Amino acid sequence: MNRRRLIALCIITVTVIFALLLSSQTVLISAQGRGDEPDKIPPPYNPYPPGILPANLNSEIARVLREVDNIEAEALGELRALPPPTLTNQPPLLANTGQRLNVLVGKALNFDRNISPFNDRACAFCHMPYAGFSGPIPSVNLTMVAYPGSFQFRAGKRTAQRYTYAPSFPVLNFNDTQQAFFGGNFWDSRATGWLLGSPDANQAQGPPVDTQEHALPDTACVAFRLQSAVYKSFFIELWGDDLNTIKFPANTEEICETPGGAKVFGTNTMPIQLSSSDRAIANHVYDHWGQSLDQYEASPDVSAFSSKFDAFLHDPAANPLTADEMAGYNLFRGKANCNSCHLDGRSTAPTPANGSAPSGVDTGAAADTRPLFTCFGSANLGLPLNPRDAIYYQNKPDFFGFTANPFGFGFRDLGLGTFLRSGPGSWASPNDTWTQFAPTSDGQMQTSSARNVAMTPPQCPTTEAPGPYFQKEFFHNGYIKSLKQLVHFYNTRDVFPFHVTSGHCPKGTIEKVTCWPEPEVPNNEDMTVGKLGLTDQEEDQIVAFLQTLTDGFTRPFPDMNTFTGVCMTGGTAATQGNNTLIPTPFLPPCASAICGVAPLPTTPLPFGNQ
Repeated sequence: MNRRRLIALCIITVTVIFALLLSSQTVLISAQGRGDEPDKIPPPYNPYPPGILPANLNSEIARVLREVDNIEAEALGELRALPPPTLTNQPPLLANTGQRLNVLVGKALNFDRNISPFNDRACAFCHMPYAGFSGPIPSVNLTMVAYPGSFQFRAGKRTAQRYTYAPSFPVLNFNDTQQAFFGGNFWDSRATGWLLGSPDANQAQGPPVDTQEHALPDTACVAFRLQSAVYKSFFIELWGDDLNTIKFPANTEEICETPGGAKVFGTNTMPIQLSSSDRAIANHVYDHWGQSLDQYEASPDVSAFSSKFDAFLHDPAANPLTADEMAGYNLFRGKANCNSCHLDGRSTAPTPANGSAPSGVDTGAAADTRPLFTCFGSANLGLPLNPRDAIYYQNKPDFFGFTANPFGFGFRDLGLGTFLRSGPGSWASPNDTWTQFAPTSDGQMQTSSARNVAMTPPQCPTTEAPGPYFQKEFFHNGYIKSLKQLVHFYNTRDVFPFHVTSGHCPKGTIEKVTCWPEPEVPNNEDMTVGKLGLTDQEEDQIVAFLQTLTDGFTRPFPDMNTFTGVCMTGGTAATQGNNTLIPTPFLPPCASAICGVAPLPTTPLPFGNQ
């Protein structure tokens, strides 16, 4: 064998070996949890110290996925049984069953777990009906706060907001007269609705490509997956998209089976190489994805207006509130001042001359027969930093070379303020005239509707210990674990303030009862509530009223009976979840990438001294 042939043979051998190695890596990435090659699924990402991930997490994930699949099958059955609409009119209209078709397509999209790299996350995984379309895993609600995404165990930084009544929020705008922002979706209002005219539809476009949630690396992956969806024909009938005409390159499946943020993508947010016309079609498909989900969430299937309170408004004589519920309602719109933000269509009872909080009973007539119990604004309520939040520990690269939070405990959640600066963990602001308002918006989070705040599965009839109860989490960082704690926080936040972080309350005090740790973001703290002077009984009466806002009283709430988990029992609502408190470590300064971005916060965020 001459030297030239030997060199050529060596080159061929090296090339073959390299190709085999590359192929093995591709298979490793593309096995994606489908079960075909379980030995080659990437190992879970677990940067967490013991106790952050709940012990039953894997079994609970499997439970919720079974429930998701059951409701998806139900949606497909409803679509197949629906009489087809008739295309008519000018402008063209799908008459008769067109609206229902849109709702059911949205339902099928919501429960489709194939819209994720590992085919293991649907929108509903974090938003199940029996929890008011919020987090369905009690142990997650008790511990890690955010829900694990398609690549386990990446997780976000906030609680899963309820879908119910979210479509009612207007497009985000700055009210120059009131000097405040109103509208948008997500806790930080980043889903402004500026393009689609609907913040809710805009919000639906976030999770599929969020690195911590569905984690698709390209919005075109949704169109690609819809090409093989069993409900594809209904989607096309509704929207007329040229879905099947998109010519996807041969490596599209390989790309869509790799989670977003992977090092292999670099900064490329459109790794699927499409022609301009095909990219335009894929973008239209993605818009229609959001719009159908919005219509599902806006429908009575989700936003039902079927609560006991709605029945009371319709006919108080036929549907009276109990004595405690009525007392709680009067407190809600009076002494407790709740309806100054969670608007109920009534005025807040007058403030007496010698007091700082409203008191008395509002005797005015109801101004709205279906109040939404939100002002659509945002506020910084002064919540303490929650050291259980999974985001603080994701400061190491995962299998795909992605680091969710390089700042560790240097992260501070400035909410609306970070969005207005187009900061890390949020979206870019579409309006640069808003940036100037970031310092006065730091720490502000959206005022969610109080409707369905108490919704639980029928077999777990309450959110409150001793139960049997369904463990939920409240506010953006899940620090509060019961409605009793929530009301008590509003009532005593300024009565028992301590310069400590969570897990370090002084001896002789009880955290969340007689000790409230310092706010994570002290800037712009809303002082509308605090020192309300409510008695223990009055706090309980407000909880009783909040429970009247749960849909399903006048007619069954769809898919409420799908929970197959276990209720919790024991303890008291006042100290609910305190057995899982962990000490906050000494906090470094807020990372410069967050707090060092102009315009700077009005005052520097402090250390978390113990």
